Amino acid sequence: MNRRGFLKTATAAGTVGFFATSPVANAVAGSMANQNLMGFTAIAASTADNITVPPGYKAEVLISWGDPLFKDAPAFAQSNDAKAQERQFGDNNDGMTLFPVSDTRAVLAVNNEYINPEYLFAHQGKAISADDARKSQAAHGVSIVELEKVNGKWQVNLEGRANRRITAYTEMEMTGPAAGHPLLETNLDRTAKKILGTFNNCANGQTPWGTYLTCEENFNGYFASSDDKKLGETYARYGLKNNDWGYDWYKHDERFDMAKHPNEPHRFGWVVEIDPMNPNSTPKKRSALGRFKHENAALTLNDDGHAVVYLGDDERGEHLYKFVSRNKYQAGVHTANLNLLEDGTLYVAQFDGKEGETHGKGKWLELTFGKNGLTAENGFKDQASVLVFAREAATQVGATTMDRPEWVAVHPDNKQVFVTLTNNKYRGVRDSQPLNVANPREKNPYGHIIRWRPMKGNHLSDEFEWDIFVLAGNPEVHPEDSLMAGSDNINKDNMFNSPDGIGFDQAGRLWIQTDGKYNNKDNFAGMGNNQMLCADPESGEIRRFLTGPIACEVTGLTFTPDHRTMFVGVQHPGEDMKPSHFPDGGNSIPRSSVIMITRDDNGVIGA
Repeated sequence: MNRRGFLKTATAAGTVGFFATSPVANAVAGSMANQNLMGFTAIAASTADNITVPPGYKAEVLISWGDPLFKDAPAFAQSNDAKAQERQFGDNNDGMTLFPVSDTRAVLAVNNEYINPEYLFAHQGKAISADDARKSQAAHGVSIVELEKVNGKWQVNLEGRANRRITAYTEMEMTGPAAGHPLLETNLDRTAKKILGTFNNCANGQTPWGTYLTCEENFNGYFASSDDKKLGETYARYGLKNNDWGYDWYKHDERFDMAKHPNEPHRFGWVVEIDPMNPNSTPKKRSALGRFKHENAALTLNDDGHAVVYLGDDERGEHLYKFVSRNKYQAGVHTANLNLLEDGTLYVAQFDGKEGETHGKGKWLELTFGKNGLTAENGFKDQASVLVFAREAATQVGATTMDRPEWVAVHPDNKQVFVTLTNNKYRGVRDSQPLNVANPREKNPYGHIIRWRPMKGNHLSDEFEWDIFVLAGNPEVHPEDSLMAGSDNINKDNMFNSPDGIGFDQAGRLWIQTDGKYNNKDNFAGMGNNQMLCADPESGEIRRFLTGPIACEVTGLTFTPDHRTMFVGVQHPGEDMKPSHFPDGGNSIPRSSVIMITRDDNGVIGA
């Protein structure tokens, strides 16, 4: 299908109720500008080594990798050892949530996804010692830090009671159907319930009862096998191989040697629930939400009180999931809600529609042992095995393969949900990833965003309607009638690639963050560094709001309750030795950082 065909089907879709808000249809109708929702001036693409925001806004660094979290912690230095890193802000910050305490106090929980060995170590990761491995493990996980507002500005409180580092060796509890199951049993933990650590924590979620959800993504990159053993299909499906990604943890921590502990990888790839206000609490891995490469966990409450969590599996050709709690949320009954995510039903999405159209209907397929072919005859012994091998279960029931489903965000109206499909270089190359109506490009270097609405606004419904909100592309490089030019709400002034992080503010502005190609040439000419954009879900208009420094990813966002301060993450500036010195300038080592964005007039961000 070419771009003209896309516009035609999208315009036709706009004639029916749900799709009346199709951005392309409204673009054709000439109603792109909604000045009431977005009141800032769009900015140009940038290749500079700094943060750029619209006129009337300012961006300041709140905290960076290696900054102390406690009064007795040392200041940042590349020479800091593992003990120092345990008490400092972790590396490569990603998803985050602000938990307000009062008008002048808050707790910020931030994921620390992975490390850049070229900067973590003076030797750039070429000779990992036992202490290096421990330092690397300490730089992963989650950083929890108290903030205080002083003279109108938020800053870190080094004496905060809630300050805490959660790392790759923090003790955790496995809960739900997989807890105590033989698939999670190891020689170091016969109970199969006591898990050490969390790592590759990508994006996040939060609950109405005040807890933080951190999501384990590319856990496979940390495991290796010292004897080149044959691992089998269940390992291969999760990307587990005899070699790791260069972390070398397995050489110094036997947990990560699959030759010695073949079940250890089954203990990762989960959503972890953390109480950010209690530094002595034990994080809980929620096995009922399934094991895969979790991007984020977008939780909403259905009208009847059931907790519903939407989940993307961030890998090309994987799937979109939904979890529905067994019990209902009870307002004001804190203890009753704390284990709401321990039991429930997991589903996976199947998208349907006519070939060549950009909308359709879909179904949620239940992933419960004994249903939809999830039986012993097909390799599933019980519900725990369905959840541990959720990817295989999704394939068994006929889920739709997607172009890297990443962040999911629920609109404040609680009636529509959005998911980013970052990109796919394997479609048409791997037989397991056939072209389908929800992923319409054979080659998808730019990515797209899909939205759906559950039938009658009921998130428990097994059916939904969907359309494509935006196809990212480059209309300056590709012919106008090519689908690679993007949908009609993409133009030379707002083009981007690889949408990744997304989130809504209370007014319904959709914030889109990118993690894509920043070479600014060929197919990506004119796009500059990674960026954050703002979209009007009703009109489809998209404006560029922020550009990041050289070689960074822009990821993670959260607001103060009054929406007058926005916190945004800048991850891995200068990765692979690119020429960045953000945020300290000079000849300094680049450091991932959390940025505070405010308006000069102290107004609401984006309005």
